[in-house]
Amino acid sequence: MPHPVSARRLSRRGLLAAGGAAAVAAVLAGCGRDDATTPASNNASGPWSFTDDRPETVTAEARPERVVAFTGAAAALVDFGLSSEVVGVFGETKKADGTAEPQAGDLDLESVEILGNVWGEFSVEKYAALRPELLVTHMYDPGAYWYVPDESKDKILPLAPVVTVTTARVPMTKPIERYAQLAESLGADLSAAKVTDAKARFEAAAEAVRQAVKANPGIRVMAASGSPDLFYVSNPEVSTDLMYFAELGVDIVVPTKLEAGDYFEALSWENAGKFPADLILLDNRGTALQPTDLAAKPTWKQLPAVQAGQVTPWDAVPRFSYAGSAPLLENLAKAIQGAKKLT
Repeated sequence: MPHPVSARRLSRRGLLAAGGAAAVAAVLAGCGRDDATTPASNNASGPWSFTDDRPETVTAEARPERVVAFTGAAAALVDFGLSSEVVGVFGETKKADGTAEPQAGDLDLESVEILGNVWGEFSVEKYAALRPELLVTHMYDPGAYWYVPDESKDKILPLAPVVTVTTARVPMTKPIERYAQLAESLGADLSAAKVTDAKARFEAAAEAVRQAVKANPGIRVMAASGSPDLFYVSNPEVSTDLMYFAELGVDIVVPTKLEAGDYFEALSWENAGKFPADLILLDNRGTALQPTDLAAKPTWKQLPAVQAGQVTPWDAVPRFSYAGSAPLLENLAKAIQGAKKLT
């Protein structure tokens, strides 16, 4: 789900420090498209192509071996079997204490270059220096490149072929399948036990959600994100994970006054109780307020689900792999099983 701040196009942190533009110009002058897309080593695999979700057929003279991706996309590719091919990431990767963000998954953060750790940050100099052979990111809206800053994308996109995967308005299983296909095209073995075991776990977790709903019917679930000024209620008709949860039988609140691409309804804190809910899925990203922060909001504390302790963390930008998504389903099943009807 696009973060409410990004979706509302509020001011972003400046990409470059003073004088940075000159540095970018120097790097790009010495590292044009031809150099940047030349494979780092001989690759006997021959020509490579992949049709992404724009849809565009992306081609290269050889299979890309130097991949830079949005952190969640990179982690998904690693889950499907890539490793050394991922050389750089962008997007929330490390928390302030240096530990990994949830979407970083099993990425080896010491072996990848972090080009930006927050919305609006993407070091063009570092990206060019990596000699990227492929850029991969989510596509929440047609033609949009998730976490590639609009103000610098004209410098970024020409440096390497780009693949985007649709991550909205389709159930979560679709982007998982697409990242699996991309990983396979890049050399991953989808028959490896790591992948097949994760898929089996995912399918079992999905069935656990179905059974939890049947065993504890009527539990109304709301997916939400808190900011200092607003309380955002997410739309299961757009958010890919919520859409899939609904397919599994979960009763999810559908907001009525949508904005910013229909992803959510933004409520003032005075109106945080607009939608009755028995269970709240709370955005667990560092960009959103967490329960300790929300305790200062009187209307938050008044919500029945909060008073009953029926609030569970929610990965609002899931890791689109079986390994990344299975725990989300397991946690959801457990939360529904343990919830009491409040509304």
